[in-house]
This record gives sequence, C-alpha cells and structure tokens, in this order.
Amino acid sequence: GDAAAASTAGDLKKFESLMNIHGFDLGSRYTDLKPLGCGGNGLFFSAVDNDCDKRVAIKKIVLTDPQSVKHALCEIKIIRRLDHDNIVKVFEILGPSGSHVYIVQEYMETDLANVLEQGPILEEHARLFMCQLLRGLKYIHSANVLHRDLKPANLFINTEDLVLKIGDFSLARIVDPHCSHKGHLSEGLVTKWHRSPRLLLSPNNYTKAIDMWAAGCIFAEMLTGNTLFAGAHELGQTQLILEIPAYIRNDMTEPHKPLTQLLPGISREALDFLGQILTFSPTDRLTAEAAPSHPYMSIYSFPMDEPISSHPFRIEDEVDDILLMDETHSHVYNWERYHD
Repeated sequence: GDAAAASTAGDLKKFESLMNIHGFDLGSRYTDLKPLGCGGNGLFFSAVDNDCDKRVAIKKIVLTDPQSVKHALCEIKIIRRLDHDNIVKVFEILGPSGSHVYIVQEYMETDLANVLEQGPILEEHARLFMCQLLRGLKYIHSANVLHRDLKPANLFINTEDLVLKIGDFSLARIVDPHCSHKGHLSEGLVTKWHRSPRLLLSPNNYTKAIDMWAAGCIFAEMLTGNTLFAGAHELGQTQLILEIPAYIRNDMTEPHKPLTQLLPGISREALDFLGQILTFSPTDRLTAEAAPSHPYMSIYSFPMDEPISSHPFRIEDEVDDILLMDETHSHVYNWERYHD
C-alpha cells in the first residue's frame, strides 16, 4: 500500500545518501546496484556480477576504528571456513580498499522477516524451515561458532524451492567448548526478543544453547506470525518468559500461561518440540544436534545428510581474536594475517 511505497522510497533515499557518503569502488565488474538494507555493521545491496551474469548480494563494511576492524576480521575468518547448504554462500572478499571491505555472497530472494510480515505461515512450511535452520545450526555449532544474532531478518529464503539459509555473521564468535569464556564475550547481542533467559540474567556467561533459544522463538513466530516474547526491556522480557511453565522446573504460586494458550491451534507434537527448546535451563534444552531427531522433526531429518564441520575452530583462534583488541598494528597487517 501507500505506507509500503513510502517506506521503500525512504529506504532508496537513505541508500542513495549512503552511496554518496561512502561510494562504491567496485569497478566495472559489479553493476546495477540495488539496496537490500542496512545491517549491524554494514550496508547490503545487490548487483549483477558481469563475470558470470548473475545477481549477487554484497555487504560493504566500513572500517571506522580498531573495534570495527576487529569485528570485520572475526566475521570474515568465520565465514571463510563455513560451507553448508543452509548457510549463505560467500563467493569473494574484496578489500580492504581504503577504509572498507566488501563481502560478495549469494543472492537470496527474501528473508523470513519479510515473509512473516504477511502473517503466520503453514505449519508444514514452518517445520520445513525449522529443519533447515537446525541443520545449518548443527553445522555452525560443530565448527565451535556461536551465531549470536539469529532472527527472522537473518534467515534468507528462496520461496520457489522453500530453501532457508542462515546469514549475517557480524556478531558471531568462536567458542571452544573445552575452555571457559566467562567475561570475554560481549553484551548487546541477539535481538532482545530472541534473547534467552541466560543472556538476560547473566549476559557474559552462555553457550550454544542461546542460539537454540532464539531458534525456538523463531519457530513460534513462524507458527503465529507474532513475536513470542515481546518485552519492552530486559526485565519485562524475563518476566514474560517466567510466565510460561515449560521453562521452569520448580512449582510457582503465580498463574502461568500454557504454551497452548500462546500458540492456539498448533499440533501437540509441535508444542512438545517447542517445550523442549524453550527451557529455562540451557542444560535441559535440546541441542542443534539432537533436535532434528525429535519425532516432530524426524520426517525431514536424514542424519547421513546433516554434515558437521571437518575443520572446527579451536581455542587458539578464539585467543587470537581477543588479542586483536589490544593490537596496534596497521589495518594491512591485520588483513594479511587472515588471508588464506
């Protein structure tokens, strides 16, 4: 409608102004630039790659300070190594050129946030998308990586074949499960509405289970068209979570809302599956490895076709990232270290 047209016009104007400010020195290879949106640390647009005559998505990261360089290095190191059918494929890293770098990746038709703007989707489609999300997450976690920002806007979809791929690793971090990470991982990650109780109550101490909580919230959102826990702030967010009995193991005197009330008309199997993901304790939560074997998901689960990383990150990679915080070397030196 008119509002959507006005929003699109506003986005185009913003994109054009950003283009004028930053410029795009991509030469003649990439043409017909079109805006896709603004991410946490970059500008997304699509372009035609004239070498193969295909449309690609390009993320431009502006390197404004040592912190942005550190985050860009970490993101690029992670996405270079991840290779999976349910992860957006990266074709090339261009740069650094001056104070920016470009990530060229496959172009996807839309994202889950845009799909959900039309309302809830069929449960069977939600189950198929959830299976693909878990398949990708199983691989990511096997590489000792936390995505840390799973949300509908970061799940990309081709509607023709119903393929879902996980993208935008700008907040992803390497975490070796054999080592303690308390105090090293930053707050201010994961969209608040998809943030787990562990993150709300103890922001610097968490595991791969935070991604699973976010995945559970996304699944509920697919089924209802609404955000499951939409608290105005962290305290309100925690209160909303505590109102649901599936998440707490001890008896409480306050009345609670059953999942059936929050998700009316959803099958019993789906509710059981969701109840095992949205657990208050992260140690009780289904893992990305175990979740596809749940009876509700098993129709789409083929363990032989759920690859894991053959080259997981280790503690040395994680320590390397932490040391980057204190480095005073030039941008060129940092980039050289991370080239294959």
